[in-house]
Amino acid sequence: MSGIYIHIPFCKQACHYCDFHFSTSMGKKDAMLSAIKRELVLRKGEFKNEVVATIYFGGGTPSVLSTEEIQGIINSVYANYSVVERPEITLEANPDDLSEDKIRALSKSPINRLSIGVQSFFEEDLKMMNRAHNSKEAKKSLEIATHYFSNISIDLIYGLPGMSNQRWEENIALALSFGVPHISSYALTVEPKTALANFIKKGIIKPVDDEVASAHFNILLREMEANGLDAYETSNFGKPGFYSENNTAYWLGKKYIGVGPSAHSYDGIRRGWNINNNAKYVKALANDQLPMEVEVLSETDRYNEYVMTGLRTIWGVSLTRIYSDFGANFHKYLLQQAEKHIKQELLVVENDTLLTTKKGKFLADGIASDLFMINLSE
Repeated sequence: MSGIYIHIPFCKQACHYCDFHFSTSMGKKDAMLSAIKRELVLRKGEFKNEVVATIYFGGGTPSVLSTEEIQGIINSVYANYSVVERPEITLEANPDDLSEDKIRALSKSPINRLSIGVQSFFEEDLKMMNRAHNSKEAKKSLEIATHYFSNISIDLIYGLPGMSNQRWEENIALALSFGVPHISSYALTVEPKTALANFIKKGIIKPVDDEVASAHFNILLREMEANGLDAYETSNFGKPGFYSENNTAYWLGKKYIGVGPSAHSYDGIRRGWNINNNAKYVKALANDQLPMEVEVLSETDRYNEYVMTGLRTIWGVSLTRIYSDFGANFHKYLLQQAEKHIKQELLVVENDTLLTTKKGKFLADGIASDLFMINLSE
């Protein structure tokens, strides 16, 4: 089973913290949609022996597209790929795009999962982030969406400058009050060349505090557990049966094709990424050229990637798989590097699987980097 990720590179306005690829100009939207459909045609050979189980519209803001435009892309997938009978089809959406008419139309389309980018229910947070929606729109969109969709995820950001523990607890409580079965929650990170980085540099906004983010993460873990949402990945929490199939496939190393400018692809051996320039992407596809660079992953790269993704999930890193896929040297190195983290109760070995403890979850990426191999096999 494989997945298709479709990057829609348009947003109404730029959020201050975002460094994803997008444009606020939609003048070339039709040309972009044609190029995305053409890329789907040109790349169908990559999946000739695969069955597509998930289709994920990310971005950018895919909800700026009309239901008909979304349907046109889905039709292209079905026309060129083998698809399971009931695929998970997710649309990332912003609250300000989700009128009742839009939600009703989406519910009649093949879209069966909404990922709604709320980020915060508080006006001061939304203004600081330069989100296109307000608090009232966030709540209203969820009130309506829950009448039409059973599979909904809410995005929340924690560790915001000035966000108290109480306000974070209220954010979580508001999200849970809508009865959604999935929440994705991320610590605010300051990416270079973003407006947020510039504002912090100028002293307009306070710097991000790691201790505040850590406290918020522990509150998040506590509240998710108390409300029956499993922490199946560091930033993702779902009720049983509602884990994101798309994201789970990524963390478990399954194949996926990324379509659209800046989208990434992976087939288990090679990683590819499309050019992150809308005009160049459209021009290349108009000439039936794939604007993509590809690298073949070394054994060390594949080991490092498996360790990084595995430690973020409840499935952990299988020591049996490390031995069978990478050999005795990697197996020995991993256990040696993990030893100090096990003593610090940040990692634990259970059923021949290396897992992060509750104490280690927030530090998963840093721990993983300490377990990385550097060019042992090359």
